Amino acid sequence: MDYNQYWEQIFHHNNELRSLFSSYWQQYSDMTNWQFWLVLTLLVSPLILLYFTVDRKRIFEVFFFGYTVHILWTYADMILARNNLFIHPYFLVPILPYASNMTASVLPVGFLLLYQYCTNHNKNFYLYTILLSALFAFGFATIEEYSGLVFFRKGMHQVYLFILDLVIAYITYWITRLLIRFKKAAL
Repeated sequence: MDYNQYWEQIFHHNNELRSLFSSYWQQYSDMTNWQFWLVLTLLVSPLILLYFTVDRKRIFEVFFFGYTVHILWTYADMILARNNLFIHPYFLVPILPYASNMTASVLPVGFLLLYQYCTNHNKNFYLYTILLSALFAFGFATIEEYSGLVFFRKGMHQVYLFILDLVIAYITYWITRLLIRFKKAAL
């Protein structure tokens, strides 16, 4: 196949896949299913909590931290989903990333509030991140798996989610601390 033939095949299969996801969503994940409402609740409720708990004096720093967790987890989830390792079979709409309730709300808000708490109270961020990551990976993801909201394939399991949580939270922490150092140097 030449270059154009590859892209024609990609376009064709992409359209078929989009149509398949749309049909699946209408049958199993739209507003008539309880899973849709749970996914929506998991998207909205952490954001409401954040509105009332964020440290407004440090809002840009704290939101930068949360935004970075969101971006890194969204990319990680896209890689996991594309490789059929970690699947979220219920989602808000078929055009958004399928785990957007988790990668745009639950995980970023959880780690953001942890970062805020640790930095405001001089607590060990690394230790508390291990605890929160364990709660997310071994507690929350396990409950999601048993209730059919996620499934693991090809050897993927909670230990890998735990490690991913740690890696993403630590990288985000280092990037945020570096940004603060640059800000202080500029002043």
